[in-house]
Amino acid sequence: MTAKPASAWIELRLPGALLIGVLAATPVAAQSPQGESWASIAELPDWGGLFEVARGGAFLPETLVLTPPYAARAAAYAAAEARGEIQDTPAANCVPPGMPVVMWEPYPLEFIFTPGKVTIMIEAYSQWRQIFTDGRAHPESPDPTFNGHSIGHWEGDTLIVDSIGFSLDTPLGRNYGARHSEQLRIVERMRLVEPDLLEITTEIYDTEALVEPWISTRVYARHRDWILTEYICQQNNRNFTTDDGKAGINLEHEVER
Repeated sequence: MTAKPASAWIELRLPGALLIGVLAATPVAAQSPQGESWASIAELPDWGGLFEVARGGAFLPETLVLTPPYAARAAAYAAAEARGEIQDTPAANCVPPGMPVVMWEPYPLEFIFTPGKVTIMIEAYSQWRQIFTDGRAHPESPDPTFNGHSIGHWEGDTLIVDSIGFSLDTPLGRNYGARHSEQLRIVERMRLVEPDLLEITTEIYDTEALVEPWISTRVYARHRDWILTEYICQQNNRNFTTDDGKAGINLEHEVER
């Protein structure tokens, strides 16, 4: 098997103190399967079943340090909330949060391995992510999306995922006032730390919006006998937004058909 160089990682240009090893251009070991065939997939770690954020990880405190312009924007958002000018979030009206928050929702995830790709099925908001492991690079000008464009490779039993191309409509965390720039890049390291515990370390880089990279780790518990449930956010949704941007709610009973 031919070794696959991790060349995509050197595109990040950060001060040397912030390079935490993720940017090394060391080739992936030749004996490490990359899932390019069904036979190779059989050699990868078993991530069957569903995983759910454990140990309160869905709501870990956020420690991101914003640059002055983005900190001012977040402060203005918080002040508007305090004045009652912002009473709702896009999520309350069924708009998914996008990356990285969609991976931290208190709903299960399922990993599906197919040749050249790992697909993550996310129950929350019926979302999915495609992680291409076939050696391709990111497109030069990816279309901005909520979950971005992801490429990955295996280093031993760890799947390393590099994502770019995020919509500016998504927040950096659960605080909707904390926004990101077009420079946002997210690197995830996913590995089993115990037979039924998956650890995902998320490294968030944005030289325009963040003073320093924001790194957080969450552990996901495996449930081998669970299945994904249909998540239709809009069904029986009674929230709406008024013409002046205020939150509204429909208290009338649903009309039977």
